[in-house]
Amino acid sequence: MGIAVWALVAYIAIIVVWNGVLKRGIGEAMLLGFVAICLFGGADFFGLAWAGITEALAEEVVFAALAFVFMGYLLTRLGLIQEQVTVLNSVFGRLRGGAGYVSTSAAALLGGPSGSGSGIAASVGSVTIPWMTKSGWRPDLAASLVAGNAGLGISIPPSSSIFLLLGSAAVAPVLTADQLFVPALVGGLWTVAYRFVLVFLWVRRHGIAATAAADIVPLRAALRAGWTSLLVYAGIVVPVLMTLDFGVELMESRVGEAAGDVSIVVWIPVLTVLVTLAVAWKRLPRTGRAWSELLADLAPRYAVIGATLFFAFAAAATLGELGLVEQLTTIMQSLDAPAVVIATLVGLLIVIVAAPLTSTATIAAVGGVAFSALTAAGMDPAAAATAVMIFASTEGASPPGAAPIYIACGIAQVDPARTFVRLIVWFVIPTLVIGVLVATGALPI
Repeated sequence: MGIAVWALVAYIAIIVVWNGVLKRGIGEAMLLGFVAICLFGGADFFGLAWAGITEALAEEVVFAALAFVFMGYLLTRLGLIQEQVTVLNSVFGRLRGGAGYVSTSAAALLGGPSGSGSGIAASVGSVTIPWMTKSGWRPDLAASLVAGNAGLGISIPPSSSIFLLLGSAAVAPVLTADQLFVPALVGGLWTVAYRFVLVFLWVRRHGIAATAAADIVPLRAALRAGWTSLLVYAGIVVPVLMTLDFGVELMESRVGEAAGDVSIVVWIPVLTVLVTLAVAWKRLPRTGRAWSELLADLAPRYAVIGATLFFAFAAAATLGELGLVEQLTTIMQSLDAPAVVIATLVGLLIVIVAAPLTSTATIAAVGGVAFSALTAAGMDPAAAATAVMIFASTEGASPPGAAPIYIACGIAQVDPARTFVRLIVWFVIPTLVIGVLVATGALPI
C-alpha cells in the first residue's frame, strides 16, 4: 500500500483512540489526525499542512455548517420551532416515531434534485431534528438518522453524481442514461426501504411513542397560531427549486448564466436566517446587551463543530495531496477474485474514499475504475453502475470526515462522536451489503 493509504489508516486510528478510548474532545482528535497525515509528508510537512488549511478555508460547507448552527439556534430561541412542531404533530403525531418516517421520506424526495448530502442534512435536519427531539427521539438518535439519510439522494435519479458516472470514459461507451435510470431508481429505493425498516426498529427498540392525544392541537388551531413560522422554509424551497432545470433556466433568463451556479448548501441557511429574522422581528432582542447575551449563549456550540469540520476538510485535502485517490485506484485495478469478493472489496474501497470526500469527488476519482472492476468480474453494467452509486451514498454517514454528520449534530446539539459507531453499524455496513447484493444480482433492479 502507498503512503497515503497508511496515512488514512493512521488518521482513523488516532481519532478512534483519542476520542473513543481516551474520551478526549472530537475537535482535538481531528486536529491530531490532521497533523499525523502531514507528518507522512516528511520534509514537505508544512507544504501539506498549508495546502490542507487553504482548501478547508475555501470549502463552502464549513461556512454552511456554521450558518446552519446559527439558523437552528435562532429558530429555537425565537420560539418558531415549537410552533412548527405543533403543526407537524397535528398531522403526524398519532403515528409512533412519525417524525422519523417524515425525515426519511423528505431526504429521499429532496435527494435527487439537490445532489448534496450536506444540503439534505441541513434542509431536512433543520425541520425534523427539533421535531423528533420534541416527540420523544433522543437528540443523538435524531442526528444519526438525518446524517444516515443524507446520502439517499446520491443513488436516486436525477442525482448529479449519476450523470458524472455516466460521463466517465469507462461507463459512457457501455451504458446510457436511459438504460441506467430505472435500475438506479430501484437500487436507490432498496436503500430507502431499508431505512424505513430501521426507523420501525428504532422506534420500538427505544420506546418512542406517538404523541399523546391530549397534546395534539387540532390542525386548524395549530395553523391559525403558527402558520407564519412555516414561512421560514421558503429559504429551503427557493434554493432547491433554483437547482432544478426550470429554475436554472428562469434565473439565467433574468440575470445571466452565472445564476446556474446556485449552491443550496450556502443559500439555504442564508435565506432561512433572513426570513427567520423577518418573521420573528418582534421577538428579536432590542438592546445591545440582549444581543450580546444571545451570541454568548451561541458561542460554545461553534467550538466543537467549527474545529471538527475545518480539520476534517483539511485532512481530506492533505490526503489528496499525498495521492490517496491514485493509490486506491491502483489497488482496485489489481483485484482478481470471485464476483462477490470483488463486489465487497470494491464497495469497501469506495466507502473508504467516500469517508473523507463527497460522493461527487468519489465518483469522479474512482467511479469509472470501480465500474470496470465490477463488469470485468462478469457483473451486469447497469447493476455495476447502480452498486457504485449505492456504495458512494455512504458519504453522509461515514465517520469521521463526513460533513452531514457535523451539520446534523450541530442542529441537534450533540457530540458527533456519539453517533460514529451507530452510523457505521446501522448505515454504512448495511448500505455496503445492499450494494453487493445489487451488484451480484441477489437484489433485483
